[in-house]
Amino acid sequence: MSDLTDTLETNAPADTAVIDNPVAGIDQSRGNFNYDVKYDFDAGTGLTEDTIRYISSVKKEAPWILDFRLKALKTFLDKPMPTHWATKDLENINFDKIRYYLASGQKPKRTWDEVPDDIKKTFERLGIPEQERKFLAGVEAQFDSEAAYSNIKEIVAKQGVIFMNSTEALREHPEIFRKFFGKVIPTGDNKFSALNSAVFSGGSFIYVPPGVKVAQPLQAYFRINAENFGQFERTLIIADEGSEVVYMEGCTAPKFSTSTLHSAVVELVALKGAKIQYITVQNWAANVFNLVTKRGVAHEDAEIKWIDCNIGSRLTMKYPGVVLKGERARGEVISIALANDGQHQDTGAKMIHAANNTTSNVVSKSISVGQGRSTYRGQVYMPKHLKGCKNNTECDALLINTNSRTDTYPAITVRGDKNATQHEASVSKVSEEQIFYMQQRGLTEAQAMSLAVNGFINDLASQFPMEYSVELKRLIDLEMEGSVG
Repeated sequence: MSDLTDTLETNAPADTAVIDNPVAGIDQSRGNFNYDVKYDFDAGTGLTEDTIRYISSVKKEAPWILDFRLKALKTFLDKPMPTHWATKDLENINFDKIRYYLASGQKPKRTWDEVPDDIKKTFERLGIPEQERKFLAGVEAQFDSEAAYSNIKEIVAKQGVIFMNSTEALREHPEIFRKFFGKVIPTGDNKFSALNSAVFSGGSFIYVPPGVKVAQPLQAYFRINAENFGQFERTLIIADEGSEVVYMEGCTAPKFSTSTLHSAVVELVALKGAKIQYITVQNWAANVFNLVTKRGVAHEDAEIKWIDCNIGSRLTMKYPGVVLKGERARGEVISIALANDGQHQDTGAKMIHAANNTTSNVVSKSISVGQGRSTYRGQVYMPKHLKGCKNNTECDALLINTNSRTDTYPAITVRGDKNATQHEASVSKVSEEQIFYMQQRGLTEAQAMSLAVNGFINDLASQFPMEYSVELKRLIDLEMEGSVG
């Protein structure tokens, strides 16, 4: 199984319902909009060597980065499209019609007042400044290809924490960035990691010094505004020995009649005794192909935890993974996926045990509504020479309608007799009796359905930060509207 989905998020039905985004305070009913923006930099449509050279030139990159990009382009062109899983959906991607780079400026602003008015209106409608004031230690707000705003609280910066977009980090901290860049996820990992490596722009770079525990979350918000656009952020987080950090990202895009592509790469490095928690809440419009490669490396006594919520998009293929490289390393993936009409959520996890006494935990819950389809696809691997390794995998699916679908494809390989794993999977359907009982207590049919669904995911939703958990439940309430019957 390739680490990423060798795939992308797809096209949306024209009548996609407006829904809330579970990112704290961000309402998707305010997210289905876009502005006419004057872009200073535009690579045009299509992907050629000239496209790559234009992007690198505009960014004033070092020669080694251009060389990296050009080699990645060749890898992308040489690799065939995957022929398994969501083959028919992937055939809808026309790389010649995608716009690979759009930016209104090269340097992110440090205050909201400095952000250009048309872009500022977008993020103010999405509630970003309010959330920064409330509970965040720092914010990156990316608009199409580049960060429009970037800020970190002074008290956190004084601890030596670096938090900026990847474009800036390549210029200002090449000695740290280059050491880990492309090491966790090589260019040739899959076709779309190669695409990202060729045209990447934006994303977050975080470095936490030894022993520093960042008290409040850092957050990035990724907004697609343009039609026929591809967003290819590249995120790299390094937690040095004994440090701790929580990072949250939210994603939205307006609904267009044409396809939008999102293909990111995220690399996490947790050094000895470090802890990284990476929380994603995506609520893409239903015209988005979402194809993301996410992987972390946990060294001795380190811990990496992915908390992943996937709602929206036509097709999402995403399998966060952890390579448990050091003894007593721990990896965890907690995921919730909701597939509505015309959507396919193909999500899962990968846990690669590479040291003794390592532990992994995977808990996945999916909800299929209408003719939506949810798929769990996971991989756990423990080689023969290791001992004391443990894994727990749980996959639970809930079907709302008779036409909805769920599939589970766990691949668990345990060699030798000194390691242990357990796997549990269940599929259930909201019963008519349960709905009837709640209606007798005064609830409408839609309210009863929402209550049943929220009860199904409640134990996982409680692991999200409070602001996210509340918005997630509100989102599910709205998704359930019109789904009964």
